[in-house]
Amino acid sequence: MAGLSGLRSIMEDVAASTADTSAEEWLNLSIGNPAAIPAAGAMWREALTRALEEDFDAVCGRYGPSRGSAGLIEAVSAYFHHAYGWDLGPENVVVGPGSQMVCFAAAALFCGPEPDGAHRRLVLPMVPDYTGYQGLCMHEDGIVGVAPQIVEDGEHGFRYALDLDALARLDGIGMLLISTPGNPTGRAMDRAELDGLITFAEARDIPLVIDHAYGAPFPRIGEVPVEPVRHPHVVNCFSASKAGMPGERVGFAIGDPRYVGAIAAFLSNSVLHAAQLPQAALATTLREGTLDEVTRDAITPYYRGKRELMDALLMEQLPPDIAWRSHSGAGGMFAWVWIDHAWFDDVELYRRLKEKRVFVVPGRHFFVDATTTALPRGHATRCFRMSLSAPEKTLIDGVSRVAETLEEMRAEAN
Repeated sequence: MAGLSGLRSIMEDVAASTADTSAEEWLNLSIGNPAAIPAAGAMWREALTRALEEDFDAVCGRYGPSRGSAGLIEAVSAYFHHAYGWDLGPENVVVGPGSQMVCFAAAALFCGPEPDGAHRRLVLPMVPDYTGYQGLCMHEDGIVGVAPQIVEDGEHGFRYALDLDALARLDGIGMLLISTPGNPTGRAMDRAELDGLITFAEARDIPLVIDHAYGAPFPRIGEVPVEPVRHPHVVNCFSASKAGMPGERVGFAIGDPRYVGAIAAFLSNSVLHAAQLPQAALATTLREGTLDEVTRDAITPYYRGKRELMDALLMEQLPPDIAWRSHSGAGGMFAWVWIDHAWFDDVELYRRLKEKRVFVVPGRHFFVDATTTALPRGHATRCFRMSLSAPEKTLIDGVSRVAETLEEMRAEAN
């Protein structure tokens, strides 16, 4: 926990490189921030302002419940009852300072060394997945990523499929954690995969933590073939971050009291409680339906349009005689590109693009251990991620420089 992850070190490199120059001089395709969508910004600004004006003392001037404010828990319970028919009590909900902190609490509680010397590991059922998960475990060799199956789709597409057989061969599992739709690919689980993971978690008597930060019911950044489900072994995590309020750090989990109660206690003993101002704002948007409206009318269409633009740019600009594929899917916040050549290396691409004042993210950081991941043809070091949150001109110019750099890398290898 005292060290920098690979991705965080790159983010610091981005900050250091751009500190003394105009940001417009760099093409930053590495950013993880959501786009500044006007409708989303206006919604949060109004909700936060109302919370401050209506009861400043309650939202800023006193401590609150560790489980979460009564107003937000009530709003969450009513919202999910209306959306999915779930009957929730306060014992089923816990609010945290961002869903990542909720996931960290779960990993600390359900993974780690046992008194008998056994070790319960945090397992990511399908890598690549959000690189921040790799910092959730504070024990050596405490996290394992399961390699997916690669399914090629046409000339330039591919997708990952969950390998339940590989997962079944693991033992010593304390918890499963997966994002859907995922970062970096935008890929979401289908019904068969979700049912398979739930059956596995039930058989092993472990929690399956599902991070819906990009998914349903909000902000629906990407295709969502399966809505969230309730099950005694499933902990569903949700966040306001990708809906346009990442800086205020508020997220919540819904699940069985067996798991949610432990997470609430952990948060009480660590951070005391999440900030109450964003809790009040989130409660307002849930109660009044504005979050659903902005999701439907602004957020989902925005990222769908940016993904369509990126797909077109890749087809137009990447050299046709280079074997490249991008992960298939609708919408999503990122483009995940695979260059299937021995001469390609993701870190070398990062270095060369930096010289051209472009930032992307090397793909290896989304695998727990890229050098040992059981994937063919060096796949884990032949991918890179580009953000779709950047302005349209940045995407156009950035992909052009990526194409130019790939041509140079190939020419030098021949």
